[in-house]
Amino acid sequence: MKIFLIFPLAILAACQPAGPVEMSAAEQGDLAEALRGRTAEATVSCIDQRNAGGNRSIGEGIVLFGDRGDKIIYVNRPAAGCPIIDSSRALVIRTTSNRLCRGDIASVVDPGNGFGYGGCTLGEFTPYRRVN
Repeated sequence: MKIFLIFPLAILAACQPAGPVEMSAAEQGDLAEALRGRTAEATVSCIDQRNAGGNRSIGEGIVLFGDRGDKIIYVNRPAAGCPIIDSSRALVIRTTSNRLCRGDIASVVDPGNGFGYGGCTLGEFTPYRRVN
């Protein structure tokens, strides 16, 4: 009986988020460049998919949504990080609504062959609005 009580506790401990992903100096510079001329607004739990625009990552710690010249860029920091998104990888989020929300599970895949690189759970979204 004790084995069954200890085993589930070990699984729960292993599933806890590892904490925020550390960013290198180069990644911090990339984030600063992406957000240049923008100011942060209050963090939100969900955004409309139509406002998400394109997405890309900065290292494994940041996913940017709406970063193709949009007025607002949303910065998402998945708690345990997310596989890198680049020109050969796409972020796939299955949702039953027209919104992306904290807690949604995203997968990073190669759209050409469907190979998966892993996944992540989205965090809060911090909007950065362009200063005119």
